[in-house]
Amino acid sequence: MTTPVWIGCARAVLEGRIGAGGDAVIKRIRGYLAVRRGDVPQASAAIEAQGYAVLRQVFAPDEVAKLAAQLRAVYESDPPDVRERPDWEREDFRYAMLNRSALAQQAVGHPRILETLEPLLGDDCHVIANTCWRNPPNGRDGDRGGFWHIDAGPHVPRPEGVAWPDSVPYPVFAIGAHLLLQDCPLDCGPTGVIPRSHRSGRTPPRDQPFADDLEHEGAVAVALDGRAGDVALFASDIWHRRLPTGPGDTGRFFLQAHYGRRDIAQRLRTTAEVNQVSPQAIERAGTDERARSLIGLHAPMFYDG
Repeated sequence: MTTPVWIGCARAVLEGRIGAGGDAVIKRIRGYLAVRRGDVPQASAAIEAQGYAVLRQVFAPDEVAKLAAQLRAVYESDPPDVRERPDWEREDFRYAMLNRSALAQQAVGHPRILETLEPLLGDDCHVIANTCWRNPPNGRDGDRGGFWHIDAGPHVPRPEGVAWPDSVPYPVFAIGAHLLLQDCPLDCGPTGVIPRSHRSGRTPPRDQPFADDLEHEGAVAVALDGRAGDVALFASDIWHRRLPTGPGDTGRFFLQAHYGRRDIAQRLRTTAEVNQVSPQAIERAGTDERARSLIGLHAPMFYDG
Protein backbone atom coordinates (compact mmCIF):
# COMPACT_ATOMS: atom_id res chain seq x y z
CA MET A 1 0.00 0.00 0.00
CA THR A 2 1.38 3.39 -1.01
CA THR A 3 2.13 5.67 1.92
CA PRO A 4 -0.33 8.60 1.78
CA VAL A 5 1.11 12.09 1.55
CA TRP A 6 -0.47 13.20 4.82
CA ILE A 7 1.31 10.63 7.02
CA GLY A 8 4.41 12.74 7.48
CA CYS A 9 2.68 15.92 8.69
CA ALA A 10 3.64 17.44 12.01
CA ARG A 11 1.86 15.77 14.92
CA ALA A 12 2.43 18.78 17.17
CA VAL A 13 -0.22 20.68 15.23
CA LEU A 14 -2.56 17.71 15.05
CA GLU A 15 -2.41 17.22 18.81
CA GLY A 16 -3.15 20.90 19.41
CA ARG A 17 0.21 21.56 21.07
CA ILE A 18 0.80 24.93 19.42
CA GLY A 19 -0.04 28.41 20.62
CA ALA A 20 0.11 29.81 24.12
CA GLY A 21 -2.12 31.31 26.76
CA GLY A 22 -3.00 34.97 26.94
CA ASP A 23 -4.72 35.23 23.56
CA ALA A 24 -7.98 37.01 22.79
CA VAL A 25 -11.20 35.55 24.20
CA ILE A 26 -14.61 36.39 22.76
CA LYS A 27 -17.28 37.36 25.29
CA ARG A 28 -20.78 38.70 24.80
CA ILE A 29 -21.50 41.73 26.96
CA ARG A 30 -25.01 43.23 26.92
CA GLY A 31 -25.69 41.60 23.59
CA TYR A 32 -22.46 42.66 21.89
CA LEU A 33 -19.34 40.65 21.19
CA ALA A 34 -16.21 41.92 22.89
CA VAL A 35 -12.57 40.82 22.95
CA ARG A 36 -10.87 40.27 26.28
CA ARG A 37 -7.47 38.94 27.17
CA GLY A 38 -7.34 35.64 28.95
CA ASP A 39 -5.81 32.21 29.15
CA VAL A 40 -6.68 30.33 25.98
CA PRO A 41 -6.26 26.56 25.66
CA GLN A 42 -3.61 25.52 23.18
CA ALA A 43 -6.24 23.67 21.16
CA SER A 44 -8.18 26.93 20.74
CA ALA A 45 -5.05 28.65 19.44
CA ALA A 46 -4.46 25.74 17.07
CA ILE A 47 -7.95 26.01 15.57
CA GLU A 48 -7.55 29.76 15.04
CA ALA A 49 -4.09 29.44 13.50
CA GLN A 50 -4.18 26.07 11.73
CA GLY A 51 -7.90 25.36 11.51
CA TYR A 52 -8.09 22.19 13.60
CA ALA A 53 -7.10 20.32 16.74
CA VAL A 54 -7.70 16.90 18.30
CA LEU A 55 -8.61 16.45 21.95
CA ARG A 56 -7.42 13.06 23.15
CA GLN A 57 -9.49 10.78 25.39
CA VAL A 58 -12.23 13.24 26.20
CA PHE A 59 -14.56 10.33 26.93
CA ALA A 60 -13.68 7.27 29.00
CA PRO A 61 -14.30 3.78 27.54
CA ASP A 62 -17.45 3.21 29.60
CA GLU A 63 -18.84 6.59 28.51
CA VAL A 64 -18.16 5.74 24.86
CA ALA A 65 -19.82 2.34 25.21
CA LYS A 66 -22.99 3.79 26.76
CA LEU A 67 -23.25 6.59 24.21
CA ALA A 68 -22.62 4.25 21.29
CA ALA A 69 -25.29 1.83 22.53
CA GLN A 70 -27.85 4.61 22.86
CA LEU A 71 -27.12 5.92 19.38
CA ARG A 72 -27.28 2.45 17.82
CA ALA A 73 -30.72 2.10 19.38
CA VAL A 74 -31.81 5.25 17.53
CA TYR A 75 -30.79 3.64 14.24
CA GLU A 76 -32.88 0.61 15.13
CA SER A 77 -35.96 2.54 16.22
CA ASP A 78 -36.02 5.50 13.84
CA PRO A 79 -36.05 5.33 10.02
CA PRO A 80 -33.61 7.46 8.02
CA ASP A 81 -34.39 11.16 7.85
CA VAL A 82 -35.33 12.64 4.50
CA ARG A 83 -32.70 15.28 3.79
CA GLU A 84 -30.71 16.49 0.82
CA ARG A 85 -28.88 13.20 0.33
CA PRO A 86 -29.26 10.39 -2.21
CA ASP A 87 -31.46 7.51 -1.10
CA TRP A 88 -28.52 5.10 -1.06
CA GLU A 89 -26.66 6.99 1.68
CA ARG A 90 -29.48 8.08 3.97
CA GLU A 91 -29.18 5.00 6.20
CA ASP A 92 -25.73 6.18 7.36
CA PHE A 93 -27.14 9.23 9.16
CA ARG A 94 -29.50 10.24 11.93
CA TYR A 95 -30.06 13.94 12.58
CA ALA A 96 -30.87 16.21 15.54
CA MET A 97 -29.37 13.65 17.89
CA LEU A 98 -29.52 15.78 21.03
CA ASN A 99 -33.31 15.59 20.64
CA ARG A 100 -33.19 11.79 20.45
CA SER A 101 -30.52 10.85 22.97
CA ALA A 102 -29.93 12.21 26.46
CA LEU A 103 -26.33 11.00 26.34
CA ALA A 104 -25.77 12.78 23.01
CA GLN A 105 -27.03 16.01 24.56
CA GLN A 106 -24.71 15.49 27.51
CA ALA A 107 -21.73 14.64 25.28
CA VAL A 108 -21.90 17.76 23.11
CA GLY A 109 -21.68 19.86 26.27
CA HIS A 110 -18.53 18.21 27.62
CA PRO A 111 -16.41 20.82 29.45
CA ARG A 112 -13.25 19.99 27.51
CA ILE A 113 -15.05 20.68 24.26
CA LEU A 114 -16.65 23.91 25.44
CA GLU A 115 -13.46 25.30 26.98
CA THR A 116 -11.85 24.92 23.54
CA LEU A 117 -14.73 26.40 21.53
CA GLU A 118 -15.86 29.30 23.67
CA PRO A 119 -12.70 31.46 23.28
CA LEU A 120 -13.31 31.34 19.52
CA LEU A 121 -17.11 31.37 19.21
CA GLY A 122 -18.14 33.18 22.39
CA ASP A 123 -19.32 31.96 25.74
CA ASP A 124 -22.91 31.83 24.47
CA CYS A 125 -22.21 29.67 21.39
CA HIS A 126 -24.71 26.92 20.67
CA VAL A 127 -25.11 23.66 18.80
CA ILE A 128 -26.40 24.38 15.29
CA ALA A 129 -26.42 20.77 14.05
CA ASN A 130 -25.95 17.34 15.59
CA THR A 131 -25.73 14.33 13.26
CA CYS A 132 -24.65 10.77 13.90
CA TRP A 133 -22.53 9.07 11.23
CA ARG A 134 -22.31 5.29 10.84
CA ASN A 135 -20.42 4.52 7.63
CA PRO A 136 -20.21 0.80 6.85
CA PRO A 137 -16.86 -0.88 6.02
CA ASN A 138 -15.86 -0.55 2.38
CA GLY A 139 -18.79 1.76 1.81
CA ARG A 140 -19.58 4.22 -0.93
CA ASP A 141 -16.39 6.29 -0.62
CA GLY A 142 -14.11 3.27 -0.97
CA ASP A 143 -10.51 3.72 -1.98
CA ARG A 144 -11.20 7.16 -3.47
CA GLY A 145 -12.46 8.82 -0.30
CA GLY A 146 -14.80 11.79 -0.21
CA PHE A 147 -14.50 15.06 -2.12
CA TRP A 148 -12.83 18.22 -0.86
CA HIS A 149 -15.32 20.71 0.55
CA ILE A 150 -16.03 23.17 3.33
CA ASP A 151 -18.98 22.99 5.70
CA ALA A 152 -19.88 26.69 5.57
CA GLY A 153 -18.44 29.90 4.28
CA PRO A 154 -15.86 31.02 3.47
CA HIS A 155 -16.97 33.48 6.10
CA VAL A 156 -14.52 36.12 4.87
CA PRO A 157 -14.43 35.39 1.10
CA ARG A 158 -11.47 36.77 -0.81
CA PRO A 159 -9.96 36.32 -4.26
CA GLU A 160 -6.83 34.26 -4.68
CA GLY A 161 -3.70 36.13 -3.71
CA VAL A 162 -5.31 38.28 -1.02
CA ALA A 163 -3.69 36.98 2.15
CA TRP A 164 -5.04 37.34 5.67
CA PRO A 165 -2.60 39.30 7.86
CA ASP A 166 -1.09 37.15 10.60
CA SER A 167 -1.27 40.10 12.97
CA VAL A 168 -5.09 39.87 12.96
CA PRO A 169 -6.66 36.76 14.57
CA TYR A 170 -8.78 34.95 12.02
CA PRO A 171 -12.50 35.03 12.88
CA VAL A 172 -14.07 31.61 13.41
CA PHE A 173 -17.84 31.44 13.03
CA ALA A 174 -18.59 27.71 13.27
CA ILE A 175 -16.65 24.62 14.33
CA GLY A 176 -17.33 20.97 13.55
CA ALA A 177 -16.64 18.24 16.09
CA HIS A 178 -16.31 14.49 15.56
CA LEU A 179 -16.82 12.56 18.79
CA LEU A 180 -15.30 9.20 17.89
CA LEU A 181 -17.34 6.21 19.06
CA GLN A 182 -14.92 3.66 17.63
CA ASP A 183 -11.29 3.76 16.58
CA CYS A 184 -10.72 5.54 13.29
CA PRO A 185 -7.21 4.72 12.01
CA LEU A 186 -5.97 5.63 8.54
CA ASP A 187 -7.47 2.53 6.94
CA CYS A 188 -10.96 3.69 7.96
CA GLY A 189 -10.68 6.94 6.02
CA PRO A 190 -10.65 9.58 8.76
CA THR A 191 -11.34 13.20 7.95
CA GLY A 192 -8.37 14.95 6.36
CA VAL A 193 -7.85 18.71 6.58
CA ILE A 194 -5.53 21.15 4.81
CA PRO A 195 -3.83 23.29 7.49
CA ARG A 196 -4.51 27.04 7.30
CA SER A 197 -6.85 26.65 4.32
CA HIS A 198 -9.64 28.12 6.47
CA ARG A 199 -7.74 31.42 6.18
CA SER A 200 -7.73 31.33 2.38
CA GLY A 201 -11.13 32.93 1.91
CA ARG A 202 -11.78 30.44 -0.88
CA THR A 203 -13.35 27.05 -1.48
CA PRO A 204 -11.23 24.05 -2.54
CA PRO A 205 -10.37 23.91 -6.26
CA ARG A 206 -13.29 22.33 -8.09
CA ASP A 207 -11.03 20.65 -10.62
CA GLN A 208 -9.34 18.53 -7.90
CA PRO A 209 -12.25 17.06 -5.90
CA PHE A 210 -10.44 13.82 -4.95
CA ALA A 211 -6.79 14.87 -5.20
CA ASP A 212 -4.59 13.14 -2.60
CA ASP A 213 -1.88 15.75 -3.16
CA LEU A 214 -4.04 18.88 -2.85
CA GLU A 215 -2.05 21.71 -1.27
CA HIS A 216 -2.61 25.15 0.18
CA GLU A 217 0.45 27.34 0.60
CA GLY A 218 2.63 24.22 0.62
CA ALA A 219 0.59 22.37 3.25
CA VAL A 220 -0.89 18.97 2.44
CA ALA A 221 -3.64 16.99 4.15
CA VAL A 222 -3.40 16.02 7.80
CA ALA A 223 -5.39 12.96 8.90
CA LEU A 224 -7.56 13.45 11.99
CA ASP A 225 -7.28 9.79 12.91
CA GLY A 226 -7.97 8.81 16.48
CA ARG A 227 -9.18 6.37 19.09
CA ALA A 228 -12.66 5.98 20.51
CA GLY A 229 -13.16 8.80 23.00
CA ASP A 230 -11.13 11.35 21.02
CA VAL A 231 -12.74 14.51 19.63
CA ALA A 232 -11.55 16.08 16.37
CA LEU A 233 -12.37 19.78 15.95
CA PHE A 234 -12.08 21.90 12.81
CA ALA A 235 -13.21 25.30 11.57
CA SER A 236 -16.20 25.09 9.24
CA ASP A 237 -14.37 26.74 6.34
CA ILE A 238 -11.25 24.55 6.38
CA TRP A 239 -10.78 22.40 3.29
CA HIS A 240 -11.52 18.81 4.30
CA ARG A 241 -12.80 15.45 3.15
CA ARG A 242 -12.94 11.80 4.10
CA LEU A 243 -9.58 10.33 3.17
CA PRO A 244 -9.33 7.13 1.11
CA THR A 245 -9.89 3.88 2.96
CA GLY A 246 -7.46 0.98 3.17
CA PRO A 247 -7.76 -2.82 3.30
CA GLY A 248 -8.33 -2.73 7.07
CA ASP A 249 -11.40 -0.49 6.88
CA THR A 250 -13.89 -1.30 9.65
CA GLY A 251 -16.18 1.65 8.98
CA ARG A 252 -16.68 4.87 10.89
CA PHE A 253 -19.00 5.65 13.80
CA PHE A 254 -19.02 9.10 15.36
CA LEU A 255 -21.34 11.74 16.74
CA GLN A 256 -20.91 14.96 14.80
CA ALA A 257 -21.77 18.32 16.31
CA HIS A 258 -21.49 21.73 14.76
CA TYR A 259 -21.20 24.70 17.08
CA GLY A 260 -21.82 28.25 15.93
CA ARG A 261 -21.78 31.78 17.23
CA ARG A 262 -25.05 32.88 18.79
CA ASP A 263 -25.80 34.90 15.66
CA ILE A 264 -25.86 31.77 13.47
CA ALA A 265 -29.22 30.01 13.31
CA GLN A 266 -29.67 26.47 14.51
CA ARG A 267 -30.32 23.86 11.80
CA LEU A 268 -31.31 20.89 13.95
CA ARG A 269 -34.64 20.75 12.15
CA THR A 270 -35.57 22.04 8.72
CA THR A 271 -37.19 25.46 8.52
CA ALA A 272 -40.24 23.85 6.92
CA GLU A 273 -40.71 22.00 10.20
CA VAL A 274 -39.66 24.70 12.69
CA ASN A 275 -39.98 28.40 11.90
CA GLN A 276 -41.31 31.70 13.27
CA VAL A 277 -43.68 32.38 10.37
CA SER A 278 -47.47 32.43 10.54
CA PRO A 279 -49.54 30.08 8.36
CA GLN A 280 -50.93 33.14 6.56
CA ALA A 281 -47.44 34.40 5.67
CA ILE A 282 -46.46 30.95 4.43
CA GLU A 283 -49.56 30.83 2.26
CA ARG A 284 -48.81 34.27 0.82
CA ALA A 285 -45.27 33.19 -0.09
CA GLY A 286 -46.69 30.32 -2.11
CA THR A 287 -44.11 28.27 -4.00
CA ASP A 288 -41.81 31.11 -4.99
CA GLU A 289 -38.38 30.07 -3.72
CA ARG A 290 -37.10 33.58 -2.98
CA ALA A 291 -40.33 34.66 -1.34
CA ARG A 292 -40.08 31.65 0.95
CA SER A 293 -36.39 32.09 1.78
CA LEU A 294 -36.95 35.79 2.48
CA ILE A 295 -39.29 34.94 5.36
CA GLY A 296 -36.96 32.22 6.67
CA LEU A 297 -38.17 29.08 4.89
CA HIS A 298 -34.90 27.78 3.47
CA ALA A 299 -34.27 24.64 1.47
CA PRO A 300 -32.22 22.03 3.38
CA MET A 301 -28.55 22.26 2.59
CA PHE A 302 -25.58 21.16 4.74
CA TYR A 303 -25.78 20.82 8.49
CA ASP A 304 -29.06 19.26 9.52
CA GLY A 305 -31.52 21.30 7.61
